[in-house]
Amino acid sequence: MKIRLNDDPEVVRTVKEGLAAKGGYCPCRVGKSEDIKCMCKEFRDQIRDPDFEGYCHCMLYYKEK
Repeated sequence: MKIRLNDDPEVVRTVKEGLAAKGGYCPCRVGKSEDIKCMCKEFRDQIRDPDFEGYCHCMLYYKEK
């Protein structure tokens, strides 16, 4: 298993700017809670799933099998 950034530098730049503006909370979601602080709970759960391969919600990270 490997976690990597999106290959598209424009996506990475945009999401990182959004994270900075929201204090580390997912820029793609409304509100602020520990569940949506980057790396969000949804993606942490997906990382633990051995069958999951794909992007996190905001497409910053990609989990490879």
